[in-house]
Amino acid sequence: MRTGRYVAFASVLALLAVPASTEGVVTPYVAGAQVALRSHGVYAGPIDGVRGPQTARAARTFQRRHGLAVDGIVGPRTRAKLGRLGKPLFGKRLIKRGMVGWDVSVLQFRLARRGVPPRGIDGFFGRNTLGAVRTFQSRRGLAVDGLVGPATRRELRERRHGGSPQASSPRGASPEEVYRMLGRWARYYGVGSRLVRAVAWMESGFQWNVTSSAGAWGVMQVMPGTWRFVERVLMGWNVKRTARGNIRVGIVYLRYLLRGFGGNTRLALAGYYQGPRAVRRHGLYDETKVYVRTVLSLRQRF
Repeated sequence: MRTGRYVAFASVLALLAVPASTEGVVTPYVAGAQVALRSHGVYAGPIDGVRGPQTARAARTFQRRHGLAVDGIVGPRTRAKLGRLGKPLFGKRLIKRGMVGWDVSVLQFRLARRGVPPRGIDGFFGRNTLGAVRTFQSRRGLAVDGLVGPATRRELRERRHGGSPQASSPRGASPEEVYRMLGRWARYYGVGSRLVRAVAWMESGFQWNVTSSAGAWGVMQVMPGTWRFVERVLMGWNVKRTARGNIRVGIVYLRYLLRGFGGNTRLALAGYYQGPRAVRRHGLYDETKVYVRTVLSLRQRF
């Protein structure tokens, strides 16, 4: 969401043509994509969870080879083609020894980030991964059973030694929780969940605590002035500065724009990025047109 004229895209464009400003952003979801792409021989870089040109090129190469839309985004259709390493997402099942999948890759990546590397991130839950899980559970005071259920997942997401709060924080949320909240609040406010998720993915990559150089914050990248407008005019009450609050403010503002532009999704998205007044006065800037096209393409992936 932007009010300036030529402000760069938000801090994450999620496996798309990612600007240099996003380099260094680490996301376990991306690590899962990297493992799956590597298994198909199209990615030879590190499993580091960093969105960047090499990962995007690998995704596009894979998509071309399999007759998919070539957008560099590892969405549901691309993940389906990736086979058993393309599913399920982390948190969808109890993970245990012998399993193979995207969630196992994410598990191994999270373990490595928590200081108990399983001697390889390959999506296969073998003896080394089992040992790492048990070590992690012991360190965190959990039942040492080698099973990765809700309690272990929560601890894996939590960062106890600095950094941004994760799922265990009352202010924050993991990308998986963000995904669910976007759908829930989109339905609550009567806005299409696919559109809402596409905007959120374009703006922040489902990250709750990112701030742009222009001052836009959170999952929906809301500017301070827009936040005040939504509170005072559209909602009538103060909204807490949390992941959930940010999502609600962003969706309410998007609904306002959709109504203000007579249901025209293209103009509403342009208003979200460029500002509605600038859209009405000047039409769509070139970079706004790119933003709108990308969000509309992303909408088909969610």
